[in-house]
Amino acid sequence: MVDVPHSAGLMGRGSEVLGFDDEMSGDHNWEPRALLFVQDGVTLEPEVPDEFEGRPSFVEVHTLRSYYQKQLGFDPDRELTVRDWLTFPEQILRMQTAGGVFHDELGLQDVRDRLAYYPRDVWYYLMIAAWWRVHPEMNLIGRAGYAGDELGSAVIGAQLVQDLMQLCFLLERDYAPYRKWFGTAFSRLSCGPTVGPMLRDVLRATSWQEREEALMAAYRAVGELHNRLEITPPLELGVERMCGRPFRVVWADFPGALAAAIEDPDVKRVAERWPVGGIEQVREVFWGRVNDRRQLVELLDS
Repeated sequence: MVDVPHSAGLMGRGSEVLGFDDEMSGDHNWEPRALLFVQDGVTLEPEVPDEFEGRPSFVEVHTLRSYYQKQLGFDPDRELTVRDWLTFPEQILRMQTAGGVFHDELGLQDVRDRLAYYPRDVWYYLMIAAWWRVHPEMNLIGRAGYAGDELGSAVIGAQLVQDLMQLCFLLERDYAPYRKWFGTAFSRLSCGPTVGPMLRDVLRATSWQEREEALMAAYRAVGELHNRLEITPPLELGVERMCGRPFRVVWADFPGALAAAIEDPDVKRVAERWPVGGIEQVREVFWGRVNDRRQLVELLDS
């Protein structure tokens, strides 16, 4: 028995934490386990069975500070900053806020509550970046197909499907998991049963014209999700032809409306630049921006 102040829970890696276990999950790293948190300076060897119901089991012992330093690189005793939020990997935030807390004398649940979801203005900024990942690319489905490149058009369509799915996670204030469970988690969003079939139509299309039509329907549906949130004035979705070309794009200025609603000065400063988004987009930050290569070099040297 643990006779010192402690907290205990299950979070972090593992499909069982995310609630996505299935029959195949038991083939590796599938054992009863728990995380035990003690105060700084406490040395503890918990008395736990080596097996539970015939399977290996184990307990990891941490302090709150050491655990969150390792998982997210932040000290839970200090305030979270905009820089923190924009450099926390979203999939890890989901891992750290899923699972459960079984016993809590040290404030484990308080830390999890702080990480529960992005602050309002960080959320708005990430949606701005997500919308900008969609709009500039939409006409390229038609442009590639018009040039005879249906495979390229399909690849662009598939990327736009992923980007619209990511927007749905943001609109429903739900952290997206890593790729293995991305589609599973999307299907469990409240919009999944409605938007999902539209996105599958984009993937099944065999011509750029079909792909364009399916994508516009999906875009409208996601745009309506935004309007129903009432976080900005309602925006009317219109059809545009970029540069007068024969490719149709559905568009409303969601980024502009969201930017106008941001109040936090630190987020405003970030949003005034090109909206890169969170750390998941870091690979794309440097595309076409040779002068920023030095920042990538610094990352590799750190």
